Amino acid sequence: MRGRWCTARERRAGAWRGGPSAAVRLGAVAVVLGTTTATVGPAPAAGAAGDSARAATPAPYGFAEGARTVDGARSTADAPRLTLGTSYRSSLPSSGKVSYALDLDATSSAYVSVTAVPPAGSGVSVIDGLKVSVQDAEGNSCSSDTANFGAARSPHPIAAWGVREISPVKSLCQKAGTYYVSVERSDPEGEGSSPGPWDLELLTVTEPPAETGATSAPRVWDSATPQPRQGTPERRRGGAGFTRATPLDEGVWRDDIRPGQTLFYAVPVDWGRQLSVTAELGSSDSGGTGYASGALDLALYNPARGRAADVSVGYDGDQNSGSLPPLPPVDHANRYAATAQVGAMRFAGSYYLVAHLARDVADSFGDGPFPLTLRVRLGGEARSGPGYTGKSRPEGVFDVSEQDREAAVEGVPASGDDTLMRMVAVGGIGTGTALLVGLGAWTLTARRRGAA
Repeated sequence: MRGRWCTARERRAGAWRGGPSAAVRLGAVAVVLGTTTATVGPAPAAGAAGDSARAATPAPYGFAEGARTVDGARSTADAPRLTLGTSYRSSLPSSGKVSYALDLDATSSAYVSVTAVPPAGSGVSVIDGLKVSVQDAEGNSCSSDTANFGAARSPHPIAAWGVREISPVKSLCQKAGTYYVSVERSDPEGEGSSPGPWDLELLTVTEPPAETGATSAPRVWDSATPQPRQGTPERRRGGAGFTRATPLDEGVWRDDIRPGQTLFYAVPVDWGRQLSVTAELGSSDSGGTGYASGALDLALYNPARGRAADVSVGYDGDQNSGSLPPLPPVDHANRYAATAQVGAMRFAGSYYLVAHLARDVADSFGDGPFPLTLRVRLGGEARSGPGYTGKSRPEGVFDVSEQDREAAVEGVPASGDDTLMRMVAVGGIGTGTALLVGLGAWTLTARRRGAA
Protein backbone atom coordinates (compact mmCIF):
# COMPACT_ATOMS: atom_id res chain seq x y z
CA MET A 1 0.00 0.00 0.00
CA ARG A 2 3.04 2.25 0.03
CA GLY A 3 2.71 5.36 -2.10
CA ARG A 4 -0.95 6.14 -1.43
CA TRP A 5 -3.28 6.64 1.53
CA CYS A 6 -5.73 3.88 2.33
CA THR A 7 -9.43 4.52 2.01
CA ALA A 8 -11.91 4.20 4.86
CA ARG A 9 -13.30 1.05 3.28
CA GLU A 10 -9.83 -0.54 3.17
CA ARG A 11 -9.26 0.29 6.83
CA ARG A 12 -12.60 -1.22 7.78
CA ALA A 13 -11.52 -4.40 5.94
CA GLY A 14 -8.21 -4.44 7.79
CA ALA A 15 -6.23 -3.85 4.61
CA TRP A 16 -4.12 -0.88 5.72
CA ARG A 17 -0.43 -1.45 6.21
CA GLY A 18 0.93 2.03 6.78
CA GLY A 19 4.69 2.46 6.85
CA PRO A 20 6.83 4.50 9.25
CA SER A 21 6.41 7.61 7.10
CA ALA A 22 2.69 7.57 7.82
CA ALA A 23 3.31 7.61 11.56
CA VAL A 24 5.81 10.41 11.16
CA ARG A 25 3.37 12.55 9.23
CA LEU A 26 0.61 11.82 11.74
CA GLY A 27 2.77 12.84 14.65
CA ALA A 28 3.85 15.99 12.85
CA VAL A 29 0.27 17.09 12.40
CA ALA A 30 -0.47 16.44 16.07
CA VAL A 31 2.40 18.72 17.05
CA VAL A 32 1.34 21.44 14.63
CA LEU A 33 -2.25 21.38 15.80
CA GLY A 34 -1.40 21.03 19.48
CA THR A 35 -4.85 19.60 20.11
CA THR A 36 -6.74 16.34 20.32
CA THR A 37 -7.79 14.40 17.27
CA ALA A 38 -11.41 14.96 18.19
CA THR A 39 -11.19 18.56 17.04
CA VAL A 40 -10.28 17.68 13.47
CA GLY A 41 -12.22 14.53 12.75
CA PRO A 42 -15.30 12.51 13.61
CA ALA A 43 -15.89 12.26 17.36
CA PRO A 44 -16.46 8.96 19.19
CA ALA A 45 -19.77 7.17 18.80
CA ALA A 46 -22.66 8.03 21.10
CA GLY A 47 -22.28 6.38 24.47
CA ALA A 48 -18.48 6.46 24.33
CA ALA A 49 -16.45 8.42 26.85
CA GLY A 50 -15.89 11.23 24.37
CA ASP A 51 -19.62 11.72 23.94
CA SER A 52 -19.78 13.78 27.14
CA ALA A 53 -18.04 16.56 25.20
CA ARG A 54 -21.26 17.13 23.30
CA ALA A 55 -22.95 19.39 25.82
CA ALA A 56 -26.68 19.77 26.29
CA THR A 57 -26.39 23.28 24.84
CA PRO A 58 -25.85 22.95 21.07
CA ALA A 59 -22.59 24.26 19.70
CA PRO A 60 -22.76 27.65 17.96
CA TYR A 61 -22.43 28.05 14.21
CA GLY A 62 -18.91 27.55 12.88
CA PHE A 63 -18.08 30.56 10.72
CA ALA A 64 -15.57 30.33 7.89
CA GLU A 65 -12.03 30.50 9.20
CA GLY A 66 -10.33 33.73 8.16
CA ALA A 67 -13.58 35.39 7.07
CA ARG A 68 -13.24 39.15 6.73
CA THR A 69 -15.39 41.42 8.86
CA VAL A 70 -17.57 43.94 7.05
CA ASP A 71 -20.39 46.25 8.10
CA GLY A 72 -23.36 46.50 5.77
CA ALA A 73 -24.57 50.02 4.95
CA ARG A 74 -28.07 51.42 5.37
CA SER A 75 -27.73 53.15 2.00
CA THR A 76 -26.43 51.63 -1.23
CA ALA A 77 -24.39 54.81 -1.66
CA ASP A 78 -22.23 53.72 1.28
CA ALA A 79 -22.28 49.98 0.55
CA PRO A 80 -18.89 48.32 1.11
CA ARG A 81 -17.51 46.41 -1.87
CA LEU A 82 -17.15 42.66 -1.51
CA THR A 83 -14.25 40.85 -3.14
CA LEU A 84 -15.47 38.01 -5.33
CA GLY A 85 -14.64 34.52 -4.10
CA THR A 86 -14.31 35.68 -0.49
CA SER A 87 -16.09 34.91 2.81
CA TYR A 88 -17.23 37.65 5.15
CA ARG A 89 -18.76 38.08 8.61
CA SER A 90 -21.32 40.77 9.20
CA SER A 91 -24.49 41.45 11.19
CA LEU A 92 -28.13 42.20 10.48
CA PRO A 93 -30.15 44.62 12.64
CA SER A 94 -33.68 43.72 13.68
CA SER A 95 -35.22 46.12 11.17
CA GLY A 96 -34.25 47.69 7.88
CA LYS A 97 -31.91 46.64 5.11
CA VAL A 98 -28.15 46.45 4.97
CA SER A 99 -26.43 46.63 1.59
CA TYR A 100 -23.18 45.49 0.01
CA ALA A 101 -21.71 46.21 -3.44
CA LEU A 102 -20.25 43.94 -6.12
CA ASP A 103 -18.21 44.89 -9.19
CA LEU A 104 -19.21 42.40 -11.90
CA ASP A 105 -18.17 41.81 -15.48
CA ALA A 106 -20.47 41.03 -18.39
CA THR A 107 -19.50 37.37 -18.81
CA SER A 108 -19.53 35.59 -15.42
CA SER A 109 -22.55 34.77 -13.32
CA ALA A 110 -22.27 35.74 -9.67
CA TYR A 111 -23.88 34.31 -6.53
CA VAL A 112 -23.96 35.75 -3.02
CA SER A 113 -25.03 33.42 -0.24
CA VAL A 114 -26.04 34.91 3.11
CA THR A 115 -26.31 32.71 6.19
CA ALA A 116 -28.18 34.22 9.14
CA VAL A 117 -27.42 33.00 12.66
CA PRO A 118 -29.92 34.18 15.31
CA PRO A 119 -28.56 34.24 18.88
CA ALA A 120 -29.17 31.16 21.00
CA GLY A 121 -32.41 31.51 22.93
CA SER A 122 -33.84 34.20 20.63
CA GLY A 123 -37.40 34.07 19.34
CA VAL A 124 -38.60 33.82 15.75
CA SER A 125 -42.05 33.80 14.19
CA VAL A 126 -43.43 31.30 11.67
CA ILE A 127 -42.67 33.54 8.70
CA ASP A 128 -39.65 35.29 10.17
CA GLY A 129 -36.51 34.69 8.20
CA LEU A 130 -33.98 36.12 5.80
CA LYS A 131 -34.52 37.97 2.52
CA VAL A 132 -31.69 38.55 0.03
CA SER A 133 -32.09 40.56 -3.16
CA VAL A 134 -29.79 41.82 -5.92
CA GLN A 135 -30.26 44.97 -8.03
CA ASP A 136 -28.18 46.64 -10.70
CA ALA A 137 -27.09 50.27 -10.57
CA GLU A 138 -30.30 51.32 -12.33
CA GLY A 139 -32.47 49.70 -9.67
CA ASN A 140 -33.55 46.73 -11.78
CA SER A 141 -34.21 43.58 -9.77
CA CYS A 142 -31.90 40.68 -10.64
CA SER A 143 -33.13 38.19 -8.03
CA SER A 144 -34.86 37.81 -4.68
CA ASP A 145 -34.83 34.87 -2.28
CA THR A 146 -36.34 34.28 1.16
CA ALA A 147 -35.62 31.60 3.76
CA ASN A 148 -37.88 31.04 6.79
CA PHE A 149 -37.64 29.13 10.06
CA GLY A 150 -40.90 27.25 9.56
CA ALA A 151 -43.71 26.07 11.80
CA ALA A 152 -41.43 24.90 14.60
CA ARG A 153 -40.28 28.50 15.20
CA SER A 154 -36.89 27.20 16.24
CA PRO A 155 -34.01 29.63 15.61
CA HIS A 156 -31.12 28.10 13.66
CA PRO A 157 -28.78 29.00 10.80
CA ILE A 158 -30.66 29.57 7.54
CA ALA A 159 -29.32 30.71 4.17
CA ALA A 160 -30.69 32.58 1.15
CA TRP A 161 -28.86 33.58 -2.00
CA GLY A 162 -28.69 36.44 -4.45
CA VAL A 163 -28.08 35.76 -8.15
CA ARG A 164 -26.79 37.85 -11.06
CA GLU A 165 -26.98 35.38 -13.92
CA ILE A 166 -25.58 35.88 -17.40
CA SER A 167 -28.16 34.26 -19.66
CA PRO A 168 -29.10 34.38 -23.37
CA VAL A 169 -32.76 34.38 -22.37
CA LYS A 170 -32.57 37.42 -20.06
CA SER A 171 -32.28 41.11 -20.83
CA LEU A 172 -31.83 42.71 -17.40
CA CYS A 173 -28.72 42.56 -15.22
CA GLN A 174 -26.43 41.55 -18.08
CA LYS A 175 -24.08 44.54 -18.12
CA ALA A 176 -20.74 44.99 -16.42
CA GLY A 177 -20.84 47.41 -13.51
CA THR A 178 -21.80 47.79 -9.86
CA TYR A 179 -24.50 45.60 -8.35
CA TYR A 180 -26.02 45.83 -4.88
CA VAL A 181 -26.91 43.02 -2.49
CA SER A 182 -29.57 43.90 0.09
CA VAL A 183 -30.24 41.80 3.19
CA GLU A 184 -33.16 42.12 5.60
CA ARG A 185 -35.39 40.12 7.92
CA SER A 186 -38.64 38.95 6.36
CA ASP A 187 -40.83 39.50 9.45
CA PRO A 188 -39.02 41.31 12.27
CA GLU A 189 -42.31 42.47 13.80
CA GLY A 190 -43.84 38.98 13.88
CA GLU A 191 -45.27 37.52 17.07
CA GLY A 192 -42.48 35.96 19.10
CA SER A 193 -39.64 37.50 17.08
CA SER A 194 -36.73 38.80 19.13
CA PRO A 195 -35.47 42.33 18.36
CA GLY A 196 -31.76 41.61 18.62
CA PRO A 197 -29.31 41.57 15.68
CA TRP A 198 -28.30 38.39 13.85
CA ASP A 199 -24.81 37.35 12.84
CA LEU A 200 -24.24 36.89 9.12
CA GLU A 201 -21.84 34.88 6.99
CA LEU A 202 -21.55 35.98 3.36
CA LEU A 203 -19.89 34.08 0.53
CA THR A 204 -19.46 35.47 -2.99
CA VAL A 205 -18.97 32.99 -5.84
CA THR A 206 -18.48 33.49 -9.58
CA GLU A 207 -19.26 31.00 -12.35
CA PRO A 208 -17.47 31.37 -15.70
CA PRO A 209 -19.41 31.05 -18.96
CA ALA A 210 -19.84 27.63 -20.54
CA GLU A 211 -18.30 26.76 -23.88
CA THR A 212 -21.49 25.05 -25.04
CA GLY A 213 -24.87 24.54 -23.49
CA ALA A 214 -28.60 24.35 -23.96
CA THR A 215 -30.88 27.35 -23.55
CA SER A 216 -33.79 25.39 -22.08
CA ALA A 217 -34.15 22.99 -19.17
CA PRO A 218 -34.18 19.21 -19.78
CA ARG A 219 -37.76 18.16 -20.50
CA VAL A 220 -37.54 14.58 -19.26
CA TRP A 221 -35.95 13.16 -16.14
CA ASP A 222 -36.85 10.39 -13.72
CA SER A 223 -39.03 12.07 -11.10
CA ALA A 224 -40.09 8.86 -9.33
CA THR A 225 -39.30 8.72 -5.63
CA PRO A 226 -36.32 6.36 -5.31
CA GLN A 227 -36.08 3.60 -2.74
CA PRO A 228 -34.08 4.84 0.28
CA ARG A 229 -30.58 3.42 0.52
CA GLN A 230 -30.45 0.32 2.74
CA GLY A 231 -27.64 -1.05 4.88
CA THR A 232 -26.06 -0.87 8.30
CA PRO A 233 -25.50 2.77 9.34
CA GLU A 234 -21.95 3.99 9.85
CA ARG A 235 -21.07 6.71 12.33
CA ARG A 236 -20.37 10.13 10.86
CA ARG A 237 -20.48 13.29 13.00
CA GLY A 238 -21.90 16.41 11.39
CA GLY A 239 -20.08 19.74 11.32
CA ALA A 240 -21.13 23.11 12.73
CA GLY A 241 -21.21 25.20 9.54
CA PHE A 242 -20.96 25.19 5.75
CA THR A 243 -17.17 25.38 5.73
CA ARG A 244 -17.02 22.72 8.46
CA ALA A 245 -19.51 20.34 6.87
CA THR A 246 -18.63 16.66 7.21
CA PRO A 247 -18.29 14.95 3.81
CA LEU A 248 -20.64 12.04 3.07
CA ASP A 249 -20.45 9.44 0.36
CA GLU A 250 -23.40 7.43 -0.91
CA GLY A 251 -24.49 5.21 1.98
CA VAL A 252 -26.32 5.09 5.32
CA TRP A 253 -24.96 7.38 8.01
CA ARG A 254 -25.74 7.67 11.72
CA ASP A 255 -25.33 10.69 13.97
CA ASP A 256 -26.82 12.10 17.17
CA ILE A 257 -28.54 15.46 17.38
CA ARG A 258 -29.83 17.52 20.29
CA PRO A 259 -32.79 19.91 20.42
CA GLY A 260 -31.76 23.28 19.01
CA GLN A 261 -28.72 21.84 17.24
CA THR A 262 -27.89 22.16 13.53
CA LEU A 263 -25.56 19.73 11.76
CA PHE A 264 -23.91 20.19 8.36
CA TYR A 265 -22.86 17.53 5.84
CA ALA A 266 -21.45 17.80 2.30
CA VAL A 267 -22.15 15.32 -0.51
CA PRO A 268 -20.04 15.62 -3.71
CA VAL A 269 -22.43 15.35 -6.68
CA ASP A 270 -20.99 15.21 -10.19
CA TRP A 271 -22.60 16.23 -13.47
CA GLY A 272 -25.32 13.75 -14.37
CA ARG A 273 -25.73 12.31 -10.86
CA GLN A 274 -29.14 12.37 -9.17
CA LEU A 275 -29.17 12.90 -5.41
CA SER A 276 -31.86 11.55 -3.09
CA VAL A 277 -31.85 11.69 0.71
CA THR A 278 -34.06 10.29 3.46
CA ALA A 279 -33.72 11.42 7.08
CA GLU A 280 -34.88 9.30 10.02
CA LEU A 281 -35.31 10.45 13.59
CA GLY A 282 -35.08 7.48 15.95
CA SER A 283 -37.40 6.71 18.83
CA SER A 284 -36.94 8.35 22.22
CA ASP A 285 -36.18 6.44 25.42
CA SER A 286 -37.28 9.30 27.67
CA GLY A 287 -40.83 8.06 28.13
CA GLY A 288 -42.15 11.49 27.21
CA THR A 289 -45.38 12.10 25.33
CA GLY A 290 -46.65 14.77 22.96
CA TYR A 291 -46.10 15.81 19.38
CA ALA A 292 -43.61 18.25 17.88
CA SER A 293 -44.65 19.58 14.49
CA GLY A 294 -41.70 20.08 12.18
CA ALA A 295 -39.33 18.65 14.77
CA LEU A 296 -36.62 17.76 12.25
CA ASP A 297 -35.85 20.05 9.34
CA LEU A 298 -33.56 18.78 6.59
CA ALA A 299 -32.52 21.31 3.93
CA LEU A 300 -30.41 20.81 0.83
CA TYR A 301 -28.20 23.62 -0.48
CA ASN A 302 -26.26 23.63 -3.74
CA PRO A 303 -22.50 24.40 -4.03
CA ALA A 304 -23.23 28.16 -4.06
CA ARG A 305 -25.38 27.64 -0.94
CA GLY A 306 -28.66 28.24 -2.73
CA ARG A 307 -31.51 26.32 -1.13
CA ALA A 308 -32.62 23.49 -3.42
CA ALA A 309 -35.11 21.45 -1.37
CA ASP A 310 -36.21 20.64 2.16
CA VAL A 311 -38.36 18.26 4.17
CA SER A 312 -39.91 18.56 7.64
CA VAL A 313 -40.48 15.57 9.94
CA GLY A 314 -42.89 15.58 12.89
CA TYR A 315 -42.10 13.65 16.05
CA ASP A 316 -44.14 11.95 18.78
CA GLY A 317 -41.37 9.94 20.40
CA ASP A 318 -41.56 7.08 17.89
CA GLN A 319 -39.33 6.74 14.86
CA ASN A 320 -40.33 8.88 11.89
CA SER A 321 -38.75 9.70 8.55
CA GLY A 322 -39.04 12.03 5.58
CA SER A 323 -37.42 12.28 2.16
CA LEU A 324 -36.38 15.24 0.07
CA PRO A 325 -38.65 15.66 -2.96
CA PRO A 326 -37.37 14.05 -6.18
CA LEU A 327 -34.57 16.11 -7.70
CA PRO A 328 -33.29 16.10 -11.29
CA PRO A 329 -29.80 14.98 -12.25
CA VAL A 330 -27.27 17.80 -11.94
CA ASP A 331 -27.25 19.64 -15.27
CA HIS A 332 -26.00 23.07 -16.36
CA ALA A 333 -29.29 23.56 -18.26
CA ASN A 334 -31.41 23.15 -15.12
CA ARG A 335 -30.99 26.90 -14.57
CA TYR A 336 -33.57 27.50 -17.30
CA ALA A 337 -36.28 25.57 -15.45
CA ALA A 338 -39.44 27.34 -14.34
CA THR A 339 -39.20 26.01 -10.77
CA ALA A 340 -36.55 27.16 -8.33
CA GLN A 341 -36.08 23.61 -7.01
CA VAL A 342 -34.95 22.31 -10.41
CA GLY A 343 -33.04 25.50 -11.18
CA ALA A 344 -30.92 25.10 -8.05
CA MET A 345 -29.53 21.79 -9.36
CA ARG A 346 -27.39 23.63 -11.90
CA PHE A 347 -23.88 22.89 -10.66
CA ALA A 348 -21.64 19.97 -9.91
CA GLY A 349 -19.81 20.22 -6.59
CA SER A 350 -20.55 19.75 -2.89
CA TYR A 351 -24.23 19.79 -1.99
CA TYR A 352 -24.91 20.58 1.64
CA LEU A 353 -27.35 18.71 3.88
CA VAL A 354 -28.33 20.81 6.89
CA ALA A 355 -30.25 19.03 9.65
CA HIS A 356 -31.89 20.96 12.51
CA LEU A 357 -33.79 19.53 15.48
CA ALA A 358 -36.29 22.00 16.93
CA ARG A 359 -35.49 23.13 20.45
CA ASP A 360 -39.12 22.48 21.58
CA VAL A 361 -38.50 18.75 21.23
CA ALA A 362 -36.78 18.97 24.61
CA ASP A 363 -40.03 20.08 26.27
CA SER A 364 -41.65 16.68 25.71
CA PHE A 365 -38.78 14.28 25.19
CA GLY A 366 -35.79 15.70 27.04
CA ASP A 367 -32.39 16.96 25.94
CA GLY A 368 -31.45 13.82 24.04
CA PRO A 369 -29.36 13.28 22.03
CA PHE A 370 -31.70 11.72 19.47
CA PRO A 371 -30.52 9.25 16.85
CA LEU A 372 -30.40 10.68 13.32
CA THR A 373 -29.96 8.48 10.24
CA LEU A 374 -29.30 9.84 6.75
CA ARG A 375 -29.81 7.56 3.75
CA VAL A 376 -27.93 9.05 0.81
CA ARG A 377 -28.34 7.69 -2.72
CA LEU A 378 -26.64 8.86 -5.92
CA GLY A 379 -28.30 7.68 -9.10
CA GLY A 380 -27.31 8.18 -12.70
CA GLU A 381 -23.87 8.17 -14.25
CA ALA A 382 -21.23 10.88 -13.94
CA ARG A 383 -20.50 12.70 -17.18
CA SER A 384 -18.52 15.65 -18.42
CA GLY A 385 -19.68 19.16 -17.57
CA PRO A 386 -20.51 22.16 -19.76
CA GLY A 387 -16.87 23.02 -20.42
CA TYR A 388 -16.29 26.25 -18.52
CA THR A 389 -14.13 28.81 -20.32
CA GLY A 390 -12.43 29.92 -17.12
CA LYS A 391 -12.17 29.24 -13.40
CA SER A 392 -14.70 29.90 -10.69
CA ARG A 393 -13.93 32.05 -7.67
CA PRO A 394 -13.23 30.39 -5.28
CA GLU A 395 -11.57 27.91 -7.59
CA GLY A 396 -13.04 24.42 -7.76
CA VAL A 397 -16.49 25.23 -6.34
CA PHE A 398 -18.27 23.64 -9.30
CA ASP A 399 -16.02 20.59 -9.63
CA VAL A 400 -15.84 17.20 -7.96
CA SER A 401 -12.19 16.28 -7.56
CA GLU A 402 -10.58 13.01 -6.54
CA GLN A 403 -9.79 14.67 -3.22
CA ASP A 404 -13.48 15.43 -2.75
CA ARG A 405 -14.40 11.82 -3.45
CA GLU A 406 -11.76 10.54 -1.06
CA ALA A 407 -12.88 13.01 1.61
CA ALA A 408 -16.47 11.74 1.26
CA VAL A 409 -15.24 8.20 1.93
CA GLU A 410 -13.05 9.23 4.87
CA GLY A 411 -15.44 11.77 6.35
CA VAL A 412 -12.84 14.55 6.67
CA PRO A 413 -12.98 17.79 4.63
CA ALA A 414 -10.55 17.93 1.70
CA SER A 415 -9.14 21.34 2.64
CA GLY A 416 -5.67 22.44 3.62
CA ASP A 417 -3.35 19.47 4.05
CA ASP A 418 -6.27 17.10 3.76
CA THR A 419 -4.16 13.93 3.63
CA LEU A 420 -2.57 14.70 6.97
CA MET A 421 -5.89 15.76 8.44
CA ARG A 422 -7.44 12.45 7.44
CA MET A 423 -4.55 10.63 9.09
CA VAL A 424 -5.16 12.47 12.35
CA ALA A 425 -8.93 12.06 12.21
CA VAL A 426 -9.11 8.37 11.41
CA GLY A 427 -5.76 7.03 12.57
CA GLY A 428 -7.07 6.14 16.00
CA ILE A 429 -3.87 7.29 17.70
CA GLY A 430 -3.92 9.00 21.07
CA THR A 431 -2.98 12.63 21.48
CA GLY A 432 -0.08 11.92 23.81
CA THR A 433 1.31 9.27 21.50
CA ALA A 434 0.91 11.57 18.53
CA LEU A 435 2.82 14.32 20.30
CA LEU A 436 5.68 11.98 21.15
CA VAL A 437 5.84 10.69 17.62
CA GLY A 438 5.60 14.27 16.41
CA LEU A 439 8.72 15.31 18.30
CA GLY A 440 10.60 12.58 16.53
CA ALA A 441 9.02 13.59 13.25
CA TRP A 442 10.25 17.14 13.48
CA THR A 443 13.75 15.94 14.38
CA LEU A 444 13.79 13.52 11.45
CA THR A 445 12.42 16.17 9.07
CA ALA A 446 15.07 18.69 10.17
CA ARG A 447 17.86 16.17 9.64
CA ARG A 448 16.60 15.29 6.17
CA ARG A 449 16.36 18.95 5.21
CA GLY A 450 19.87 19.52 6.51
CA ALA A 451 21.18 16.60 4.45
CA ALA A 452 19.39 17.90 1.38
